[in-house]
Amino acid sequence: MDSQERSSEEAEGAKERGLVYVWKAGSCSVTPERLPGLSGKTVLQAALGIHHGLLLTEGGEVYSFGKLSWRSGPEECVNSPLLESTLLGHRIITVAAGSFHNGAVTESGVVYMWGDNSAGQCAAANQPCVPQPQVVSICDSETSPLLSVRILQLACGEEHTLALSLSREIWAWGSGCQLGLITTTFPVTKPQKVEHLAGRVVLQIACGAYHSLALVQCLPVQEMKPIPERCNHCSQPLITMTDKEDHVIISDSHCCPLGVALSDNQPENHVFCPSSDTPGGKGVTAGQSENCQKPLVEQHRLVDLDSDGPSGLSSSHGQEDSGISSLGNTLFSDKKEGKEYLIGLSDNSLNESLNKNISTEPDQLSACIPGPPGSSTSTLNSLVASCASAVGVRVAATYEAGALSLKKVMNFYGTSSSEPGSQSGSRSPGPEALKDSREEQVRLESMQGKKSSSLVDIREEESEGGSRRLSLPGLLSQVSPRLLRKVGRAKMRTVALTPTYSGEADALLPSLRTEVWSWGKGKEGQLGHGDVLPRLQPLCVKSLDGKEVIHLSAGGHHSLALTAKSQVYSWGSNISGQLGHLNSPTTVPRLAKVCGDGIWTTAAGLDYSLFLADEKDFQPGLYYCGQETSTENNLNENSCSKSPSLLVACSKIGYISNVIAGGDNCLALVDKNVMGYIASLHELAATERRFYFRLSEIKSQVLRPLLGLDNLGSANAIQLLQEMASRFSKLCYLIGQHGASLTSFLHGVKEARSLAILKHSSLFLDSYTEYCTSVTNFLVMGGFMLLAKPAMDFLSKNQELLQKLSEKNEENLQLVEVLNALFFMPFGRLHNYARTLLKLATCFEVASPEYQKLQDSSSCYENLAVHLSRKMKEAEYTLGFWKTFPGKMTDSLRKPERRLICESSNRALSLQHAGRFSVNWFILFNDALVHAQFSTHHIFPLSTLWVEALSEETGNVNGLKITTPEEQFVLVSSTPQEKTKWLRAISQAVDQALRGTSDMVLYGAGGNVPRQEPPISRSAKYTFYKDPRFKDAVYDGRWLSGKPHGRGILKWADGRMYSGTFRTGLEDGYGEYRVPNKALNKEDHYVGYWKEGKMCGHGVYSYGTGEVYEGCFQDNMRHGHGLLRSGKLTSSSPSMFIGQWIMDKKSGYGVFDDITRGEKYMGMWQDDVCQGNGVVVTQFGLYYEGAFSSNKMMGTGILLSEDDTVYEGEFSDNWTLSGKGTLTLPNGDYIEGLFSGEWGSGIKITGTYFKPSLYENEKDKPKALWKLGILAVSPDEKWKAVFEECWNQLGCESPGQGDRWKAWDNIAVALTTNRRQHKDSPELLSRSHTQTLESLEFIPQHIGAFTLEKYENIKKYLIKACDTPLHPLGKLVETLVAVYRMTYVGVGANRRLLQEAVREIKSYLKRIFQLVRFLFPDLPEEGSTIPFLTTEPKGRRSFCSGKSDSRSESPEPGYVVTSFGLLLPVLLPRLYPPLFMLYALDNEREEDIYWECVLRLNKQTDLALLSFLGVQVSSNTKDACFASAVECLQQISTTFTPADKLKVIQQTFEEISQSVLETLQEDFLWSMDDLFPVFLYVVLRARIRNLGSEVHLIEDLMDPYLQHGEQGIMFTTLKACYYQIQHEKLT
Repeated sequence: MDSQERSSEEAEGAKERGLVYVWKAGSCSVTPERLPGLSGKTVLQAALGIHHGLLLTEGGEVYSFGKLSWRSGPEECVNSPLLESTLLGHRIITVAAGSFHNGAVTESGVVYMWGDNSAGQCAAANQPCVPQPQVVSICDSETSPLLSVRILQLACGEEHTLALSLSREIWAWGSGCQLGLITTTFPVTKPQKVEHLAGRVVLQIACGAYHSLALVQCLPVQEMKPIPERCNHCSQPLITMTDKEDHVIISDSHCCPLGVALSDNQPENHVFCPSSDTPGGKGVTAGQSENCQKPLVEQHRLVDLDSDGPSGLSSSHGQEDSGISSLGNTLFSDKKEGKEYLIGLSDNSLNESLNKNISTEPDQLSACIPGPPGSSTSTLNSLVASCASAVGVRVAATYEAGALSLKKVMNFYGTSSSEPGSQSGSRSPGPEALKDSREEQVRLESMQGKKSSSLVDIREEESEGGSRRLSLPGLLSQVSPRLLRKVGRAKMRTVALTPTYSGEADALLPSLRTEVWSWGKGKEGQLGHGDVLPRLQPLCVKSLDGKEVIHLSAGGHHSLALTAKSQVYSWGSNISGQLGHLNSPTTVPRLAKVCGDGIWTTAAGLDYSLFLADEKDFQPGLYYCGQETSTENNLNENSCSKSPSLLVACSKIGYISNVIAGGDNCLALVDKNVMGYIASLHELAATERRFYFRLSEIKSQVLRPLLGLDNLGSANAIQLLQEMASRFSKLCYLIGQHGASLTSFLHGVKEARSLAILKHSSLFLDSYTEYCTSVTNFLVMGGFMLLAKPAMDFLSKNQELLQKLSEKNEENLQLVEVLNALFFMPFGRLHNYARTLLKLATCFEVASPEYQKLQDSSSCYENLAVHLSRKMKEAEYTLGFWKTFPGKMTDSLRKPERRLICESSNRALSLQHAGRFSVNWFILFNDALVHAQFSTHHIFPLSTLWVEALSEETGNVNGLKITTPEEQFVLVSSTPQEKTKWLRAISQAVDQALRGTSDMVLYGAGGNVPRQEPPISRSAKYTFYKDPRFKDAVYDGRWLSGKPHGRGILKWADGRMYSGTFRTGLEDGYGEYRVPNKALNKEDHYVGYWKEGKMCGHGVYSYGTGEVYEGCFQDNMRHGHGLLRSGKLTSSSPSMFIGQWIMDKKSGYGVFDDITRGEKYMGMWQDDVCQGNGVVVTQFGLYYEGAFSSNKMMGTGILLSEDDTVYEGEFSDNWTLSGKGTLTLPNGDYIEGLFSGEWGSGIKITGTYFKPSLYENEKDKPKALWKLGILAVSPDEKWKAVFEECWNQLGCESPGQGDRWKAWDNIAVALTTNRRQHKDSPELLSRSHTQTLESLEFIPQHIGAFTLEKYENIKKYLIKACDTPLHPLGKLVETLVAVYRMTYVGVGANRRLLQEAVREIKSYLKRIFQLVRFLFPDLPEEGSTIPFLTTEPKGRRSFCSGKSDSRSESPEPGYVVTSFGLLLPVLLPRLYPPLFMLYALDNEREEDIYWECVLRLNKQTDLALLSFLGVQVSSNTKDACFASAVECLQQISTTFTPADKLKVIQQTFEEISQSVLETLQEDFLWSMDDLFPVFLYVVLRARIRNLGSEVHLIEDLMDPYLQHGEQGIMFTTLKACYYQIQHEKLT
């Protein structure tokens, strides 16, 4: 122990603990003597055998004293304790002593045994005794590899030993049927598991001389199963009926003698049966599998002890006796004879003989009649029928409704019998104490699935009055109509008063849901099954079900069970009066009569019992009953102590913490009360146990009958009562568990810090708080007043009982007050906890951690007590208010949780500007402010109520401004004090309402200090009631000063829903909106941006019809650039429009793709129709450009067909010619005149046919083709909306007009808000994307002259900006790419559109460049030069002239700024596929010719080809000439921008000259004539399929200033090669 702990232990007076006192058994006047020789060692535990004892000290050492017959020599009989040296070093945690043998368990769960081993009880083979402690190996054979079993507890009998393992299973060794093993070979020296209880949780074991007891936790409630009618094995009916003179008894107390209630899945593989076969061993019924694999003696409990006198409640001892004695004595003179007799009988004859034997007392015993099993209802029905005949026909009709309610009746009657404790001995508990073995199901019946965490089946631990008894008409001489009502009453009324495993508490504290199982020899009735037969396997003592047994003691031939209510049940041999009562028979458990206040420890010796009970001053008193050896010779030697008597001498030795009984001696462990520490602990334990007893009494004597009453008012009130009852039960159960845990605490080390109320304080605090909530709710709803009426007669009968329980002694008390006192009684207990903890704290040093912990806990309980009493006062205040409040409004306003805070009935508060005669009454509840007028009232929930004091200036001196979502009003108070009072009350109430009840009390803190001001911004739910736009809509989200503000969800009554951000009460920001479309039974769905309650900004609107619009909105209308998709590709008319919208209509430039007709329109729109210039292309290659009017081609236009036939002229309708025009044929002939008719279906012509002369032909042929594009929309007019949107995002009204810095701010805002939005869903942003965004947040700086470096920085910035759509420029580029692809892909891939496509790109470049110049004003304008700051680079040799190239073509050397150079690298890669496709289509014919040529020429070898092309080949040129140049040129197809392609060409030229230089080894000057053939060779070998397209693309899009430079010349060479190859005449 570390020093700190040691000091605190000493403070507790550790030296004065665990003192051992011993005295001789057998007398009531004894003088306990201190056991010598322990010199200051604290003894924690002791065990006694017949003539010896064991002691376990705090250090884990074991001492023996007495007659140690297994040791030899002088040690055989020692008076002062002797250390068991073998066990030194093993820390022992528990010891046990049998009659003549001992056991000890170490910390690690290892068992040591020593002593007498004649019956194998020390688990050693072939050794008559074991002189020194020796390890017992306990291994579980079911596990592989074998695991050794850890043991928690040992119990020793005369010839057997039981061990309880960590997994709560029992292991046994030794001899006799008391082992519970399925074997006949004794001794058992290898520990074996008691299979019969495997899988159950065993809490404690105890061994008598020849019997064993186990305390087992109840199984959790099983699901409902059908109820069998008859016992599966002994075929007795499970429900019996006895007909009396004036009533019928229906009992289901059948107890099959054959053994054990097993869980369903228990395999029954261990068979021990004298017969060769196991009859019916498979029948496992729901709650009880009767196991007939035992010797037949056990197979029949001969009699169903259903004895009952006419009263149904009590009967004389004589009668009870005769029933049993006839069984035990008359039938068979001794057990052996009986056994043979039984085995000789078959089942039937057995039953007959029983009938004969028993028929003498028909009233006493109902016979066991075998019968065929049937369906469960038939028994019930027949019972009902016979009942009816017994009580008269008029009942029959009532009961025809049937057996369904019978089960319920059983429940009710089972529950309402009052408990024996209350009537202290007014009736002796007879065999009624036999608890029935009725199936779990009947118990469950009434619950009918009402499962709740704190309720269970109606498990009547309460009906202690004996086997469940049903008098159908009951004690009334005729049918009670109330009973019938009750039988048929709604299920809702049955509430369970036994809490479930409230999981947490059961894990931390001892369980009270226990069963007692016994097995072994039963000759003296010590098994408690009501007979004297032995049991080979554990069997449940049914009469102790639900008695909440917490500890078992087994003596020589008797057994004691201690319950949580501090009562003791005893059974077995009573020769010396050791049972503490004189009732007989003693074969079933009965209550012992001990005078003390509450028994909390029992010990059973050889023929006596010891009881430790609380005395008045909390010092334990020791009671003795049993053998008395008188000292005076002439008196009878062995008289019996008739009832337990107090051993006065024992009270003087100190506070007894435990007593142990053995053979000759008794032993007590005593603590001295140093500094009051021990006394305080005993006081805590004793008061807790008494408190539990009171709570149990209230539960069974008051609560249960109340719940059974009729007409308790509305369903609502009943529900509250049930809730209160169930919470009461939960609290009651917890207190019971705590009492049990305190008892075991007193037996142990008694360290303050392991007290349950310290360690698990939250359990207690929560249970009290929950109970307080339900009981105050019940009070507020006037529950106690409602109860007073129906409960009047019940309560007035039991007036004394009530007064005793509530401790109210005044005369003529109101019933309501008594009930109030009863149900509020538990809260007083919290003060006691606090006081006791404080007392304990004073026993420690102030600095010690124990002191601190006790002090804190004490204030915790005290705070809770204060808090709860405040809650109770609030409830009473509220109740008083409801009594005076006008009735009509009460019903609608009165709610269980609602409490009154203050109200203005004293006219202290009035409404500003109210009419003269209006009545305004303001009531502040804890959840709402109510404004009541004559007949109406309005409720303002506090969570959406804002209050502020008005300042003096406004003229309202005492005004309070109240803001709610739909109202604003001013309250004027009469005085400034009133104003302050109301302001504070409302603020605190609002604050509390917002926090919710979760932190009703801050455990450990000094109560919660309320904030003065509730937050202005908050989350709340609200339903609008008059706002025209939001009427009946429910809003759930953030608020700011009375308006929705922030994220929220708004749901309208008609199904519309908006989820997103709000600003000052309107949708604003990003949000999602759904509108149900009733006609289509689908919904419209919008996701996007809002402004001031309207869709505004970018969004996606999916219509119920299947159309989807993606683009800009303004004022709930499509406005700006947008894309509308209609229909899927498979649907009737799929189409797509992308372009400009104005006020929900297509207006401006747009592209419409009609997928069904295979046409695409690119042109102007107005009011949803094509109007103005446009171009139409079809999938059949037709091309039209010209004027449109209201969706038709009208006016001048040009029409081209696939074969180059051209018509220019007037149109009147789609594809319909009408008016003047010219038709040009592919060969150049043309017709001028008047045309009419539809293209492609015969056209009427009035006109002139021209055949141009041959020399004109070459000039005129392409005439129509170079006119293309004149009638189309000019490129700068296209996609204006897209650019406008971008300028608007930068904060400019029109292009170029605006503040540059504001623009940069807007960019930063856009980036950060978008990033924030994506933070919630990180999967949308890749890591590289995030880095891009971060780098974009730095604005490139421009100070000083504009240099190339700055130019490069701008270029990098643009590349990054265009990489993310979150940046306005990126968004622009993304949109442009989308519209470009929409235009030129699909039907739009028409070669006629090539020039349009190129012009459009150039227009993009021009307009984006304008944007860039706006953002970076230092950027020079198009075509200007950035000077090189560095010195002139060393001149590179030009190909074409020997001079160094000084770039003579530009006046001053430098870098030319162009939109092409800056922006094409960004734009072109994205637009390349559709653009290059158009080039390929346009140059298809030329390229085919070129390709044919290339393929042909490539068939030649390198040298042959070179010489063919006229290159002078020197003799040493190898094959594979110019391979590197060829490879270089092939890369032209992998580049996008003209600048890159030109670089490739330049590199190719350098490679060529490089290889020539290598060959010639001398400086060499090219002339074009030499160069051209070589380059031509390289071009041929490079085999570039679309060379024509590449050439045209470069030509169209290269920077104009490059045309005359070096790259320009090289490009011209390539172009020449291309034409040369096409026209190559091959000879």
